[in-house]
Amino acid sequence: MAGTSRGSTRSRASKFSTDNPPIRTQYHILRKDKTRNNSLIRIFNVNLKLLLGFGIIAFAIALFFIYQIINPMVEKPQKPRVITPLPAPKLMDLLMFQGEHKESLYWGTYRPQVYFGVRARTPQSLVAGLMWIGVQDGRYFMRHVCQDSDELKQYGWTSHNGRDYGHQVLIEQTMTLTTSFLKSKDRGSGYGGDWAVRIGAQSDESVPDEEMLNTAHLFFYLADEGGTSLTLGGGVLDIHRDSILASGSCSDTGDWQLHLFSEDFSGVHYSGFKTPHIHNLSDLVQANLAVQARNFGRLLLSDSSDDSPNILVFQISARIPFKADIVFLSRTSTHDSRVEERAIRLTGTSLTSLLSEKQKEFDNKFKKCFSLSDELGLEPVTVGKAALGNMLGGIGYFFGQSKISLPSTSTLNAGDNSVLYWPAELYTAVPSRPFFPRGFLWDEGFHQLLIWRWDLYISLDIIGHWLDLMNIDGWIPRELILGAEALSKVPEEFVLQHPTNGNPPTLFLALRDLISKLKKEKFAAAEARDISGFLDRAFVRLEAWFKWFNTTQAGKELGSYYWHGRDTATIRELNPKTLSSGLDDYPRASHPNEDERHVDLRCWMHLAADSIHSIAELLKMDTDIQKEYSLTAKLLSDFELLNQMHLDTANGAYCDYGNHTEKVHLTWKIVETESNYPRREFVREVLEKPVLQLVPHLGYVSLFPFILRLIPPDSWILESQLDLISNRSILWTDFGLRSLSKTSSVYMKRNTEHDPPYWRGPIWIPLNYLIVSSLNHYSQEPGPYREKAKTVYNELRSNLIRNMVGNYQRTGYLWEQYDQKKGKGKGARLFTGWTATVLLIMAEAYHEV
Repeated sequence: MAGTSRGSTRSRASKFSTDNPPIRTQYHILRKDKTRNNSLIRIFNVNLKLLLGFGIIAFAIALFFIYQIINPMVEKPQKPRVITPLPAPKLMDLLMFQGEHKESLYWGTYRPQVYFGVRARTPQSLVAGLMWIGVQDGRYFMRHVCQDSDELKQYGWTSHNGRDYGHQVLIEQTMTLTTSFLKSKDRGSGYGGDWAVRIGAQSDESVPDEEMLNTAHLFFYLADEGGTSLTLGGGVLDIHRDSILASGSCSDTGDWQLHLFSEDFSGVHYSGFKTPHIHNLSDLVQANLAVQARNFGRLLLSDSSDDSPNILVFQISARIPFKADIVFLSRTSTHDSRVEERAIRLTGTSLTSLLSEKQKEFDNKFKKCFSLSDELGLEPVTVGKAALGNMLGGIGYFFGQSKISLPSTSTLNAGDNSVLYWPAELYTAVPSRPFFPRGFLWDEGFHQLLIWRWDLYISLDIIGHWLDLMNIDGWIPRELILGAEALSKVPEEFVLQHPTNGNPPTLFLALRDLISKLKKEKFAAAEARDISGFLDRAFVRLEAWFKWFNTTQAGKELGSYYWHGRDTATIRELNPKTLSSGLDDYPRASHPNEDERHVDLRCWMHLAADSIHSIAELLKMDTDIQKEYSLTAKLLSDFELLNQMHLDTANGAYCDYGNHTEKVHLTWKIVETESNYPRREFVREVLEKPVLQLVPHLGYVSLFPFILRLIPPDSWILESQLDLISNRSILWTDFGLRSLSKTSSVYMKRNTEHDPPYWRGPIWIPLNYLIVSSLNHYSQEPGPYREKAKTVYNELRSNLIRNMVGNYQRTGYLWEQYDQKKGKGKGARLFTGWTATVLLIMAEAYHEV
């Protein structure tokens, strides 16, 4: 994964984002005309002290007027372009994202970084969540934020529809928890409706009785991000005898109540906190429990509260097995019987029935959307549902400001070469809940290949949020770290975003899909109309995005491009990373410079240009615009020019071009430090002068013209590409295609002392998905290599599915990457971002280009 060296709604845009401000280009100079009486005035009997006082006052007044005249002419620092929004209408202001659509998505499980959390798509939201005490090696641990160190045997959404239902299983060392989420919009409920959470606990029968935790301690909390105080028990202090845990009021939902219904719990304890931060809430709860354990020898909250608390935590203690229903009711000030009826409907047998209905709806829609072949069996269906459920259940809402680097010449923020992006919101899927619970631009295009097939409007909503983050130059931050909770999961060195660096414009993968199917009339009339309206408004942003790439990432040769941002002076990297490409440590030219040509970026640019041309053609835009992008797409698809720039004719593979030598390695050396104390470091040593040449590393990058189908089906190069794919000495394994050839000089080599190989051998599912898609394409194109493509396609697809299903059965997770030797899951687990594209492979639902 790219990003933080992955080696990373609202009350509404119209409400919380100002219109695009004009750039201030001139300053008005205020001038005051003055007349003076130069005649002499005789003053007799002058008081010298008085005269001196008047003189001082007159001098001060004169200085004031001089300052008023001169100061406006002094140029004031302008707002940097990098933090100036693109002056274009926002996509999220479209009518299709207002009204019922906006309200239907108001509440959701939009906190992917915690095991279970609920919030609204608004910057200052009520936030709910779950903690519990787990037992590991005889010790107690608080579970709250998703993290691998908790060593849960399995967790994740087994089903989730992205809107109003989800079911999650969390397998602890001694028990299994389940969380089910349901939203309901009834007559009388407030904005966004009501919601319910069912929490269940079962014991792990495989654990001996003496090691079991017979009593479960759960902590359900509600917090107000805006700091508004919450009322305990709705005015009733004895919450042990009342179902109302808390109450309050907010502008969107009106008065609200939080209820608890359970016949199983042995007691409820509580604590209230007053703090502007909620990202460290688990620390507050643990500190409270520690005091109680030290003073009273019990793991129970203190039944106390700060004055005017904005956070209330409720401890539910119960013997396993048990279940509890927690209900949030909006608009509860009417005092009519419907409030009670709404609460009853979302608890007990009624809630059981509603959850069952929602699960059946999910199962039926899954079958309709993906039509998995019966030949696959039951296990792939289970894995496919988990992939989809975790993708949709991992959608989050974030609000805040990104930290952006400024050019070194900037005089703003002297001493701190950074500035904050404008306050922005982001509704997005995330790559991995425990490791990367935030938005990554490079990943999001892959996410949308899956999501749009399930829910078109959620997908357009997410794409719209990303495009609305574009600045006046057409740049979008490659990683969005918005808000304290998101920031708490990111190492400091990866927070700063660089406006010189891009990321693969993978959103065009999903948009191209929509365009192709729109042309084929695969959508209902209303959907087609909304997609067209979306594309029409998005066009100016897509065009600005393309032009940003076309100017800032262009190479010396016409039609050539290279990823900017590589370290040209590094002495510690074996091969300077190319984070902006999304492929991190994949080997490029050993000595970065402006002579570089990157074949993958050229192919991404072709996809972008061709997509924009298709949109212009579809919407019958000005012929000059259509012609401009048509010519650009033709240039970038010119097969002869592509081959001149990137083809290694010896093996029919495409390569980068740049200043390169293979005679580079890392070695231990004694390095002098500023303090004059020598230190042993692992540094780069170059044994040969680099020369301009094709970079002789074969891997995913070598297949990009194949991936984006720029190779004619009757070309000998296509056969060479098929040979490259199916050669066991290069890319082929029984588990999927490895990222870098075994013949590469840096295959599975560390890039620094602390950076193990990342894109230098392991199997990555999104690139395998793209390759499988193109194999399927060429297997249907008339030509001499059709049958060969079909054979390779069937074998690769089978290998990928078998390995991923097997890993899921053994570990309970989908993984960031897979080992090229044994197929074992590696890297971050619960990686149900782009790894979830395995469902598309199962369904043979491939993107169109």
